[in-house]
Amino acid sequence: MEVSASQAQSLASVFRQVGGGAFPPVVETCERGKTIFFPGDPAERVYFLLKGAVKLSRVYEAGEEITVALLRENSVFGVLSLVTGQRSDRFYHAVAFTPVELLSAPIDQVQKALNDNPELSMLMLQGLSSRILQTEMMIETLAHRDMGSRLVSFLLILCRDFGVPTTDGIRIDLKLSHQAIAEAIGSTRVTVTRLLGDLRQEDMISIHKKKITVHNPVALSQQFT
Repeated sequence: MEVSASQAQSLASVFRQVGGGAFPPVVETCERGKTIFFPGDPAERVYFLLKGAVKLSRVYEAGEEITVALLRENSVFGVLSLVTGQRSDRFYHAVAFTPVELLSAPIDQVQKALNDNPELSMLMLQGLSSRILQTEMMIETLAHRDMGSRLVSFLLILCRDFGVPTTDGIRIDLKLSHQAIAEAIGSTRVTVTRLLGDLRQEDMISIHKKKITVHNPVALSQQFT
């Protein structure tokens, strides 16, 4: 779930106070590619993302892994038990998409904080609504059979959620390897490298130090619709 800047400041402040002095949130760091939790793990803690990006995915019996969301800074995740009202196992595979810094707190303490603070409950609900929207967009992206369309759709999602306006267009403020992009859209590194090369030749994007700039998101979107 993601929240606006003002909401994030309030949510971060409240999250740091969860549990009071007895059970303060723990700060954790993870390198890129490290699993934060697996599907089926006990849902014992709730996480607040301080820095970096986290990928949530579903793993299916055939071994296929589908990305359902990329969470940015000031996102809360691992909240399924809070939504269902009962203890449940993890539903997603959560992986550090970049190096990340997290706050985590026991789910019982977060539940108590929600009961004591209606404003926090509303912030959680608003953020969860944003997460659902992004998941729907990711599903639409993966529905494209054509990998070029998948890639463009994914880049536009990243522009929305991680984009920084520059004089050259929208810079996606993530260092993205071709392999990481391929894993996110269900493709291969070779295919992603070729497709990104095509977009660079058409002057739709540029890449500097693994950060992609989309020169004109509207034109890029129109080209594939």
